[in-house]
Amino acid sequence: MSFNALIVEKDDDGKTHASVKQITTDDLPEAEVLVAVEYSTVNYKDGLCIGPGAGLVRNYPHVPGIDFAGTVEESSDPRYKPGDKVVLTGWRVGEAHWGGYAQKARVRADWLVPLPEGLTTRQAMAVGTAGFTAMLAVMALEDHGLKPGHGPVLVTGAAGGVGSVATAILAHLGHEVAAVTGRAEQADYLKGLGASQIVPRSDLNEVTRKPLESETWAGCVDAVAGAMLGRVLKQMKYGTSVAAVGLAGGAAIEGALITPFILRGVNLLGIDSVMQPYDNRLRAWQRIARDLPMDKLDSMIQPATLADLPRLGADILKGQVRGRVVVDVNA
Repeated sequence: MSFNALIVEKDDDGKTHASVKQITTDDLPEAEVLVAVEYSTVNYKDGLCIGPGAGLVRNYPHVPGIDFAGTVEESSDPRYKPGDKVVLTGWRVGEAHWGGYAQKARVRADWLVPLPEGLTTRQAMAVGTAGFTAMLAVMALEDHGLKPGHGPVLVTGAAGGVGSVATAILAHLGHEVAAVTGRAEQADYLKGLGASQIVPRSDLNEVTRKPLESETWAGCVDAVAGAMLGRVLKQMKYGTSVAAVGLAGGAAIEGALITPFILRGVNLLGIDSVMQPYDNRLRAWQRIARDLPMDKLDSMIQPATLADLPRLGADILKGQVRGRVVVDVNA
């Protein structure tokens, strides 16, 4: 039986283009578990996979979609049986392996996690890879001593997918959240997620020659990096941590090694959401089900279909997507 999938192909001139086509399960890669996909999302990596000259995809044709949630249809692995609800993030799905922008996906059992009780498949993808990464960042800050009452926690790129969920989680846990955005019109949205302070992006984009600035932040979830991260590191309180999750602002950090890492003992924690061990993935999803206020999800969601994805893939690369895009692959 045929079904719909977003197929990215490369023409003879080396240009890539994406369109919705009909394929069958015979076209899918070999793996232990066949999942009837219900929802996926749009992430920055998806934009890189869909867009012209996309660099993350090595083999064409390709089905993007770096995460999905759905129901097991067939399984040769005893851990999963038909009817089980599952969620998948990471493991290069949607990059090296066909992903979630199709009504069916065949993947390795090791890559899946049972959908936690209390989450629907739509809610799981309202969280998606971005929210999963945000929870990993919050868990890392907690593991390094962050507790409510220590002071304001900064979230950069706060209106994006990772930042939106990080803001909602931190506020729900009782932290004072300072949300960074470059667009004043996002203030009400971020305050609705629980942010108690809005920090204009311009306040942190200016590079200064000072080796250190006033101790301001008790923690930080940084989704931007680049010059902004260099500035934020100078403002961290003694012994605090920055969980770095993205490189939208560039990979270079302005600043010297001795400050703030040695003089203030600041920790820079790299968060990799791709190759997470099963126990960490399960723990993060269980924490999401427990600690992410589900009433906040609705304000983050933009609904989409497979046909919308070529446009949305371009929009997210331009920074024009707010919150979480939830793709109903069966719509």
